[in-house]
Amino acid sequence: MKKIKYLHIILITILMVGSCKQEPIIPKTTDPVVPPTPSKGSADFTKFVAVGNSFVAGMQSFALFNTSQANSMARIMAKQFETVGGPTTFNQPDIGSVNGYNPINSIPGVIKLGRLILFDPDGPTGSRSAAPYPSAYPGAAAVTCPSAVPATPPLPSPYNTADLPTAFGGNKAALNNFGVPLIYTGQAVLPDTGNPASPYYSGLWARFASAPGVKSIAQDAAAAAGTFYLIWLGFDDVLLYAATGADAVSAGTYPMTSSAAFNGAYDGVMATLLTGTTFKGVVGNVPNFTSLPYFYTVPWNTITLNAATATTLTTNLSTNYNLFLEAMVTNTIITAAERDKRKLTFVAGKNGVLLSDDVGYSAGGLTDLTPYMTGPYAGLAPYALARQATSTDLVPLAAGSVLGTCNGGNPSAVWGVSFPLPDKYILTGAETTAILTRTGEFNAKISATVTANSTRLALADVNKGYADFVTARAAVSDGVTITPSFAPPTGAWSEDGLHPNSRGYAFTANIFIDAINTKFTAVIPKASLASYLGTGLPINP
Repeated sequence: MKKIKYLHIILITILMVGSCKQEPIIPKTTDPVVPPTPSKGSADFTKFVAVGNSFVAGMQSFALFNTSQANSMARIMAKQFETVGGPTTFNQPDIGSVNGYNPINSIPGVIKLGRLILFDPDGPTGSRSAAPYPSAYPGAAAVTCPSAVPATPPLPSPYNTADLPTAFGGNKAALNNFGVPLIYTGQAVLPDTGNPASPYYSGLWARFASAPGVKSIAQDAAAAAGTFYLIWLGFDDVLLYAATGADAVSAGTYPMTSSAAFNGAYDGVMATLLTGTTFKGVVGNVPNFTSLPYFYTVPWNTITLNAATATTLTTNLSTNYNLFLEAMVTNTIITAAERDKRKLTFVAGKNGVLLSDDVGYSAGGLTDLTPYMTGPYAGLAPYALARQATSTDLVPLAAGSVLGTCNGGNPSAVWGVSFPLPDKYILTGAETTAILTRTGEFNAKISATVTANSTRLALADVNKGYADFVTARAAVSDGVTITPSFAPPTGAWSEDGLHPNSRGYAFTANIFIDAINTKFTAVIPKASLASYLGTGLPINP
């Protein structure tokens, strides 16, 4: 375990000595700092209603569970609104589960797994590092390729249970939080989001919809008749695509929303909420996905080789592959520039992850050389789109469970080292640029919508807030230091690297509170980071 160093501050007292005698020291009194009196300004927080997706719902560690919902960003904001006349009750569609339901991680035929937990499978003195494991993880057999790894035990109690979501049994008409995890903006205006027979169905919405399949999220939120609204939609329209690799499979399962589709859906949400009402509210824009630790925790050059391994890879792989590339240039199949981009070089020390780049050469990717890898070159077929990562590539956190393991039990085919990592585990520079460009288009629409309703809506620039946080590498509030990571004790993100932990949600809530205070000349106290917990320390068997 890493040791934590504390900075000790030494106070030095300077004695003032006169020529004949010491002058008496007269202490000076200072007036105590009086915090400004809380004020709602021109806003009305009599009834606060929140509309959005995962971040509004309070998702942490890839799941909704009791603690995550109790510390949702919307709930944290409601607590601060209590100081300016907001009610002490903020009703949410409670999930009623300690470890929650994880809609992404599951083992088919075994169990729906719950929230992620930092788990150290061989204890603090073992050689294996702690990593995120889903609760109810049943354990795994020992690994012998490429090197022996002991069997991973199941998670201990009380982390070994996970629950499927059940219908919300509370009063649906009294709800304040209409945040639904993993929804596109278009799903917020579609009644079919609550229809099990529809491809747009969300069980996490249907469980608390007033009329599943009949009324939309936006309609139910409008019917709640709030006096102040939080509206934060659009993140999942790009984030789900990025988090699942931005490849052909993710484009089919979690596509990136087109700007035209987003604009129409966003107009639909805002028209449903704003028409015939007089409420005021705050709207969040979409952060760049690159500000989330899921995308920068694993370095592009994370492959560390010793001299002997680098020599073996050079002899057995790169020499033959690079000669083949020369032949492709000679036969004008690829350009010299593409050859240089594709050449493999293995050195002692850090190396770029070996990957498959299927973006397509015209979009900055590679030419598919499969048709030419026949006869004496047939053994190179797995490398038809191969190159090594550069500093413009991102390696999502999901790749960590694959890198360094063997393909098909073959010790000569190690993912990311001697065998190309699939594109779903890599975001190329071209893919990143495309996603960030789309994010900018979404934010332009959100900004224009706020401008068109400038007397009623404030814009919370979460994109800038998160980017500044990553650039500064830390933030300090109330004597609490947080960092843009999921590593305890300072990390502001939960174990999935995508959603904030409770303390990170308080940090995010304060971005929205700043926007409200500025727009409506309010004085709403910020949430104290010290009042919320960060990511827990790793557990062990």
